[in-house]
Amino acid sequence: MLDWKTYRKDVKGRVGELAQAAPEAIKGYMALAASGEKAQHLDGKTRELISLAVAVTTRCDGCIASHVEAAIKHGATKEELSEALGVAIAMNAGAALVYSARTLDCFDQMSS
Repeated sequence: MLDWKTYRKDVKGRVGELAQAAPEAIKGYMALAASGEKAQHLDGKTRELISLAVAVTTRCDGCIASHVEAAIKHGATKEELSEALGVAIAMNAGAALVYSARTLDCFDQMSS
């Protein structure tokens, strides 16, 4: 699988390069991403677990790395993560199963 910590750092660097080349696109994305922080009904951990289930179903490694890091900061446990991944598997079957394995690998590396 991946070296998730290095991968996350590399993605952040490339996004920084993209921000310099296309600042308005990144500003738009950041506004959209920050809108979840203003939500009133779901806490941060729940939003991150939902984000991970979606990341698995869309097969986005960068999203997995980013949202695992955020889920850990919000106190998510491996068991909670696994339940969220179970929902992704139920919704997206085989592809979600493989990406759930990748997400668990990322969680283990980032939480150590």
